[in-house]
Amino acid sequence: MDFSGKIIAVLTPKSGVAKATGNEWKAQEYVIENHDQYPKKMCFEVFGAEKIEQFNIQMGEELNVSFDIDARQWNDRWFNSIRAWKVERVAAGATMGAPAQGAPVPPPFPTAAPEFTPGDVKDDLPF
Repeated sequence: MDFSGKIIAVLTPKSGVAKATGNEWKAQEYVIENHDQYPKKMCFEVFGAEKIEQFNIQMGEELNVSFDIDARQWNDRWFNSIRAWKVERVAAGATMGAPAQGAPVPPPFPTAAPEFTPGDVKDDLPF
């Protein structure tokens, strides 16, 4: 799945040690907001120090985030995780919602109301 928008929050990094293997881990969460008429926000996670460094996500950047959704159970409750696996920067100058090249462009709206002469008016109203 993909989600495009602007990074509006960079949350505090998390780290720890896996109980099963004893390996250290690091995760970073970000909030992205799309540019729809009614904007939606999504909090996603980047897992692993090397991925965090590779993606190098900064506040205010326009990104396209590819992610997977998974759920896990803990103490009889279920939790969703949205984990990014690819991050692409949106090209500078690209505008969201602009027509694609080659797409037909509708004609502009008229700038002034058409002019009528008194001879054009026909009073056919019954009252």
